[in-house]
Amino acid sequence: MNATPMSTDVLSRTDMRQALAEHDFAEAFKLLKKHGGLSQNRIALACGLTPGKVSTIMNGQTRVVSYDVLCRIADGLHIPGKLIGLATRPWEMEEAASGRPDTPEVTARMDSPWQNGATVELADQLTRVDLTMDRRALTRAIAATVMTGPLLLDSLEGWMLPGETGSRRNRPGRLGMRDVEQLEETAKAFRTWNHKYGGGLRRRAVLGQLQEVTALLHEHQAPLVEQRLYAVLAQLAGTAAGMAWDAGLQRRAQDYYRLSLRAAHAAGDRLWGANTLAGMARQLLYAARPTDALELVRFAQEGVRDEAGPRLRAMLYTREAWALAAMGRTAAFNRATEQARQALADAGLDEPYWIGYFDEAELAGVTGGRFLELARRDPRLHAGHAEEQIRTALASRGPEAGRSHALDRLGLAEVYFLSGDLAAAVAETHAACDVAERVHSGRVREGMAELYAYTVGHGTSTPVREARARLREQLAD
Repeated sequence: MNATPMSTDVLSRTDMRQALAEHDFAEAFKLLKKHGGLSQNRIALACGLTPGKVSTIMNGQTRVVSYDVLCRIADGLHIPGKLIGLATRPWEMEEAASGRPDTPEVTARMDSPWQNGATVELADQLTRVDLTMDRRALTRAIAATVMTGPLLLDSLEGWMLPGETGSRRNRPGRLGMRDVEQLEETAKAFRTWNHKYGGGLRRRAVLGQLQEVTALLHEHQAPLVEQRLYAVLAQLAGTAAGMAWDAGLQRRAQDYYRLSLRAAHAAGDRLWGANTLAGMARQLLYAARPTDALELVRFAQEGVRDEAGPRLRAMLYTREAWALAAMGRTAAFNRATEQARQALADAGLDEPYWIGYFDEAELAGVTGGRFLELARRDPRLHAGHAEEQIRTALASRGPEAGRSHALDRLGLAEVYFLSGDLAAAVAETHAACDVAERVHSGRVREGMAELYAYTVGHGTSTPVREARARLREQLAD
């Protein structure tokens, strides 16, 4: 067998990973031929198969079910075992033993003391590594998983400790307040862009701005200017975290979330710190770690118990409800959701701009998503509630909501598939694709990949096949 490793660009594609997870090697080989430039003969040679065998796999006449053939494909194309349900392959262990790291690392430790200087150094190193990351390093970074358990939770304890005192010098600095205000407006614009379109297009621009603010913090600044620069750093790092997540860089997203929390600590901004912890909790919920997520949410609630306004409290309650729903604790989920509704009813306009997005539509969308999770276990009991909440969200926010609107549409399509209403499911799938075409979001792509699985097994339904083809086309872009 003459190994021909699959290129990192092809292996990191969402549609390729979906095909490998489903053992759909007909689709995987077609994608490899189209995007990797390998002929059927090259694929056959790499995998120790005959060209005729590869041909029958690609035209759907033969499915790969043999363990031996799976191993030959994994080893011949250098597909990590976990992507196709195999144990770690021998060549993977050899690469690990050679000392090559799984993901680009920075030298600063995330568990270093919560000092302002350490936070600036960490920001500098993170951005320098990410701005120079090549494609091979990017693919290794995509494969890295999130930190969980005590390793993560213990590294965040410093947020509750008092910040530095007496470290800001009382003499003028290079920047004035007008300069800081312009940086604050830029951070706000990037955050708005990320919420609307996802992180696919402007991630490097955010990293560049983050690097610039870091450089300004290396210089001497007046005390109030320095404090506000740390707040800008915190918000930019939070946006960088969301964009890294959208790009599939789960571990790096976590690094930026932790940087954001440290910068908020340096700025004395506990409200933003709680918001950051809520973002980290949401990431862990997507990673199926509800227990850790719940601990982070309650850590955030404890930290701002006497400071948080109604809108922020409502958002934290919904994160709590999300974790409880994922744990199957339906009664507790309903209680936390009701607490969110009551808190939101008291919301006004006197809270930070960045929590303004959390309104009745957002609450309905998040609640609908949680009922959808419950409906996956018991559609008859929960699908109707999921449909009602998601439709409420859709009635209040249209395509201008970008990523949120696309996720609402995808969720509603899934509700209809679970309910067995194929006509409505197909219509919502097309509506979701219409919105997703304008959103560059990894989370939306993941939602489309999950919805794609519902279209499998309906070969006699032409509308479902057409919806499946459209999903496949967009996932292939």
